[in-house]
Amino acid sequence: MTDLLTQSFRFADPRDLVDLRTFVTRAKSIDDGAIRLQAAGQVLAAYVCVLRPRILGESTPTILGLRTMALAEPAQADVTVTLASVMDRLARSGADDVELPIPPSTVSESWAGVGAPRSGWAVLGTVLDADLKSAAEAGIAEVAGVVPTAAGAAVVNTARAAVWGRELPGLSDLPAGAAFAAFALGFLGAGEQQLFRNGRWFRLSGPRGHVLVRTGAGLGLGF
Repeated sequence: MTDLLTQSFRFADPRDLVDLRTFVTRAKSIDDGAIRLQAAGQVLAAYVCVLRPRILGESTPTILGLRTMALAEPAQADVTVTLASVMDRLARSGADDVELPIPPSTVSESWAGVGAPRSGWAVLGTVLDADLKSAAEAGIAEVAGVVPTAAGAAVVNTARAAVWGRELPGLSDLPAGAAFAAFALGFLGAGEQQLFRNGRWFRLSGPRGHVLVRTGAGLGLGF
């Protein structure tokens, strides 16, 4: 629900609005779905869903991308809106603009209703960006190789579940889909990501953003 007084987000720097546009553009190219905009004080957290199970019992993990940005003014809001509606507003902004009007129409997404833990994360170590990039590119090639050109949704979902639900080599329980999310959202560079765990949740964190992974089936379907 959005605070009635919060009709728009005012960013501290025009570059933050540019970064948000890049994030939304990349997310929309993966899944033309929704974005959760959660503001508390002078921080805006923007969540998108990269992967999720589409049918009951599917092994695809639920994987979210997260970017946080500084706001110039305190705000209280928690809305889930379409990526298209945010893109529409961002397309109208100029180079020096710092304000994003909040789209008035909200949508319901099961993944947006389950928040990742904010504390209690245990550090597992680091993962090289190069290794994540290689795993993502290999997975993309594998999915493309096994999915026929005119495949139906069931075939595509099965292939994606098999590839992205598989554990990354040397990283017990962390699905390969985490590498895909970090790569597809532009979070990888020439450095490394910190890896954290909290129960069934994993988190990859780097300078460009965070990937949140909930292992186990069902989250994407609202269970």
